[in-house]
Amino acid sequence: MEGLLKSIADFLWGAPVLILIFIVGFIYSIKTKFFQFRKFGFILKNTGGEIFKKSDKVGEGTLTPLQAVSTALAGCVGTANIAGVATAIFLGGPGAVFWMWVVSLFGMLTKCVEVTLAQYYRIKGEDGIYYGGPMYYIEKGLGKKWKPLAVIFSITIVLGGLGTAAFVQPYAISSAVENAFSIPSWVTITVCAVICGLVLIGGVKGIGKFCEKITPLMCVLYIVFALGILIVNFKNIPAAFGMIFKYAFTPFAAVGGMAGSAIALTVRQGAARGTFSNEAGCGTSPITHATAITPHPMKEGLYGAFEVFVDTLLVCTCTALVILVSDTSIWQSGLKDVQLTMAAFSSVYSGFGNIIVTLCLTLFAFSTMVGWEINYESAFFYMFPKKTKIAKFLLRVVWLVPGFLTLGKAPEVIWTVVDISSGLWCIPNSIALILLSKKFMEIYYDFEKKYISLDIKK
Repeated sequence: MEGLLKSIADFLWGAPVLILIFIVGFIYSIKTKFFQFRKFGFILKNTGGEIFKKSDKVGEGTLTPLQAVSTALAGCVGTANIAGVATAIFLGGPGAVFWMWVVSLFGMLTKCVEVTLAQYYRIKGEDGIYYGGPMYYIEKGLGKKWKPLAVIFSITIVLGGLGTAAFVQPYAISSAVENAFSIPSWVTITVCAVICGLVLIGGVKGIGKFCEKITPLMCVLYIVFALGILIVNFKNIPAAFGMIFKYAFTPFAAVGGMAGSAIALTVRQGAARGTFSNEAGCGTSPITHATAITPHPMKEGLYGAFEVFVDTLLVCTCTALVILVSDTSIWQSGLKDVQLTMAAFSSVYSGFGNIIVTLCLTLFAFSTMVGWEINYESAFFYMFPKKTKIAKFLLRVVWLVPGFLTLGKAPEVIWTVVDISSGLWCIPNSIALILLSKKFMEIYYDFEKKYISLDIKK
């Protein structure tokens, strides 16, 4: 079974998903004249620059912009940022970081597009909650004949969510806690399930309020501790960047405890880890962003671009550099997964390093487990619209089960499941994004006229 899963993952990330994701990002970059680069300052000004301002609640929606982006970021910033990056370097070498950056730079615009379309085609449910995402823009944007594709996407979200957020996040937390404090994995997973269940009782609004409080704090906390390591090892930073660029195009030979890597594996690891981390092109975050209060669909789309910037170009890069600037005996030691990141942090913070990584990873992974439930539940109710209280209750109970299935599994098996899940939902979403390019450009030109031109005049 493990061999079969690896074969499926290798096929998906060997060409189909990578090509689709690149085509989507390239098409929209050309059409918008590389909006993500030209208007990078505008994006930051209208997202991070105003995210903590008191909301005037202009527009309709369920969550405030801060709650929506915090919940979406909570769903993205997870184990991939700490353990996933370490795995990419272990399997693909330092060059994997370069390809993670490439995917993310195009991904900024890809996510902007999918969030914008999710906002444009969203609906308001009978329960007063806004619902949106690829399943809605596939059916409403492409027509009823495309509904089977929307259903396929929804199935991948339900099953994939159970295989990623509900499966790998509790595993990552339990592994880190067991390594740091010798607490049995089953105890940690049980505690996570109980606390997550309590948060889910509040529904979409409850999840939004929880993520609004925890997401900004956890990102800042991790970046500050990472910067401490970079400052201590400042002289090694140029060499780290040198390795990243060198091994992006050169096979990484076996050294120390590492097995070496071919270019194809390096590209795959960087692209897969980057995509799983920021979820650009996956169609997952747009489901959450569709609930946001916003005056214009693309205004929320900017938060999608900002999300990729924070998740991968800031947080993931911090992890990669922390590992690569540390003593070579650490990153070439053969350590993998969260143990490699822990060793890098411990090289500066000593015994406190394991505690820092454990705390940050616990916050990252748990927030993902909570925030991603919105995507899972929304996809299910797209296929089965009857939103009864008992249906919601049973869905949330099922969400708490997969963590227990990770007990006794090896890290490679866990991440193979992640690769398959994130690869499957990318395919129907990417097809829809390509076909809806005309509609997005209409929305883009309208936004440009109403907001960007006005900003230039100011």
